[in-house]
Amino acid sequence: MAEAAALAEAPLLSARGLCKRYVNGGTAVTVLEDLDIDLAPGETVAVVGASGIGKSTLLHVLGTLERPDSGRLRLRGEDVFAFPADRLARFRNETIGFVFQFHYLLPEFTALENAMMPALIQGLSRREAALAAEAVLVRVGMKERLSFRVNRLSGGEQQRVAIARALVLRPPILLADEPTGNLDRANGEAVHRLLLELNAELGMTLVVVTHNLELAARLSRRVTLRDGRLAAVD
Repeated sequence: MAEAAALAEAPLLSARGLCKRYVNGGTAVTVLEDLDIDLAPGETVAVVGASGIGKSTLLHVLGTLERPDSGRLRLRGEDVFAFPADRLARFRNETIGFVFQFHYLLPEFTALENAMMPALIQGLSRREAALAAEAVLVRVGMKERLSFRVNRLSGGEQQRVAIARALVLRPPILLADEPTGNLDRANGEAVHRLLLELNAELGMTLVVVTHNLELAARLSRRVTLRDGRLAAVD
């Protein structure tokens, strides 16, 4: 029982000493500097800070889309950047869902086909992938739009498809980078509510980079990125 309690209290994802630098015009620019963060199962975290400070870079490193120059990222104690490339790609597809400001949907495909993509990459049959994608699309309010090509959908509907695609494999972590930055207030509010509802229903850890302070205030924890490190927001 004590061991089970300890596992329940352990971070789902833990970053230690993350450093990331870029060279711009011959000048080295430090974006992340000895950054630490722990993410608990099921918690919601808002990452705030000035524009261009490195919030998206942090999300990309936490999602293993970019490698840090140094530091470690552990999922349930395993150092994920030590994985070989094929295992890291599998880990990313199974474990982390991404929602971006720009939805990056494939315009020549339908809502259903776009949402199926991670399941097909995972190796599910087309039938299994379609059933999983349909279920999550229905949940996000897209039941009547399954066969619509995404270029016929509104901005709010496209972002719902992007959320469905991110969640089709029920990953334990969802990373969202300004997910409502291109939406009007009403659609943005609807997406905010949806993300919080899905967090409660699925128990996923939700990390949102946002300039929307109203959204940030609704998450369980707020941190600000400043000088390459994170600090709690009161």
